[in-house]
Amino acid sequence: MLTLGIDPGTATTGFGLVRQQADKLAHVSCGVITTTPKESTQDRLRKIHAEIKQLIATHKPTHMAVERLFFGTNTKTAIAVAQARGIVLLTAAECGVPVIEYTPLEVKVAVTGYGKAEKKQIQQMVKLLLKMPEVPRPDDAADALAVAICHLHSHKMTRVALSA
Repeated sequence: MLTLGIDPGTATTGFGLVRQQADKLAHVSCGVITTTPKESTQDRLRKIHAEIKQLIATHKPTHMAVERLFFGTNTKTAIAVAQARGIVLLTAAECGVPVIEYTPLEVKVAVTGYGKAEKKQIQQMVKLLLKMPEVPRPDDAADALAVAICHLHSHKMTRVALSA
């Protein structure tokens, strides 16, 4: 099973591909899609759409895991993230890839076992779980890998519960 994890954002959208074979997780690829404020909103969203579509065409993930929007105090940022999320969800639907969404809390618990884990703790666990030589960079790529790991752990637990 190959999962494409997405940490959506307008300036930076993180992506991470994680393959699960039996009980082993393996890092396939990760990175970021970046846009600049100089670009129009439409061009920024079009770029996110095109690059996610290319990732799906190249890697053919079985699932996409997307981080749910955490609504903080900055409404302007939340709206921009929501626009990027919408494009990601639309792209997955167009490509026929099932999407599962996870809250930041669910990701933290699935990766570290602790809902109040700091970003550095999550990054270290991603490195350990995927047997990577270094913490993945930039942070958005590491976050996307964590979302993919969350899905694979959750999917595994669902299978265990259904077989009981």
